[in-house]
Amino acid sequence: MKLYISTLGEFDIKVDGQSILRDSARMYKIYRLFEYFLTFRNKKLLPETIIDNLLSDSESDDPKNLLRTQIFRLRKTLNLIIPKNEDPQKYLSINFINGYYCLETGENVVIDIEEFEDYIKQGDLMESYEDSINHYKKAIDLYKGIYLSNNAYEVWLVPTRNYYHRLYLKTLYKHIGLLNKNGEYERIVSLCERTLLIERYEENIHIELMEALLKSGQSKLAINHYEYAINMFEREMYVKPSQRFIDFIKKIQSHSSYKSDLDISDIKRNLDEDAAGGAMLCSLDYFKFIFKIQKRKSLRNNQNDYLCILTINRDEHNEYNNSLNDVLLVLKKSLRKSDVFASWNDNQVLIMLHDVKGSGIDVIKQRLINDIVEYAKINRNVINVTYQPLQTQKTI
Repeated sequence: MKLYISTLGEFDIKVDGQSILRDSARMYKIYRLFEYFLTFRNKKLLPETIIDNLLSDSESDDPKNLLRTQIFRLRKTLNLIIPKNEDPQKYLSINFINGYYCLETGENVVIDIEEFEDYIKQGDLMESYEDSINHYKKAIDLYKGIYLSNNAYEVWLVPTRNYYHRLYLKTLYKHIGLLNKNGEYERIVSLCERTLLIERYEENIHIELMEALLKSGQSKLAINHYEYAINMFEREMYVKPSQRFIDFIKKIQSHSSYKSDLDISDIKRNLDEDAAGGAMLCSLDYFKFIFKIQKRKSLRNNQNDYLCILTINRDEHNEYNNSLNDVLLVLKKSLRKSDVFASWNDNQVLIMLHDVKGSGIDVIKQRLINDIVEYAKINRNVINVTYQPLQTQKTI
């Protein structure tokens, strides 16, 4: 019988595909201690080092005795895992020799991080393209998230966690590099899409995905992903993407049909292809670009354009704790085709209204509030809309 220990993502111990961990609050400290020993398996550990890392916040007057008690409980737990009449040395054993503790793993224990590293080493040694690809894929498939993700704030985990994360990304890019050389762009798209379920904020994976989409002739999907990714970075991380990422839109626009000469009707049809119904949701940078152009035009042509800020006032007393996605969907339908909007943060949306006549601004304001109340199910009292003409020198 083999014990399979998972650490890349959530911690688990399985036998024949079934978890044998007990879901109990009383077991938390024991599992945490085991995770520590597992991280430093087959290494000698001083009791003082373990206490500093795991029991420094304990109020016990005798931390060494507390540690001995926890190790005693951990040994009992491990003994329950090992089948009767089996040699414990073939599984897991915690030994105390010459003042050091040591967790030793036997031949019947399989740990995912060891498999992970082994697949990568084999992939590096393979001369065959398919063999290398297959081994890298096996390693990548093992990575379900950061090392021991259930212990997010343990300082002693950081070096090990960073090591496996860097190794994962390095292997991923080697895998993508091989697929690129062989022109297997659809496989790159599939690989990147799966990877982004784990590494949403890894900018280079988004770029590799868009590159593969372009090379496989899917320019529209590349544009859609660009808009999605840049909005995600600005709205969820409050950061501006790198200049390399921002400039990628130029590469998308210069690709595919943009490379060949077109007559005026072809160009108009090409530019109109993505002009779907409703207002345009764009990135914050693109919104700023349009804002500058429209402000100049309104000064020259005396157009009645308005800048609006829609705010959802959140606090511990109001019930709306969702993201702005529902609100953005409502704005897409409620605003006109000539209007543009972008997320500013988790609570606010910037809106630019084009050529609003007379008292039309108040009509639009009330329509927006009514639609958000009806379709996004948000209390009217937490919605605030302020606006001012683009021509004014004041600020909202």
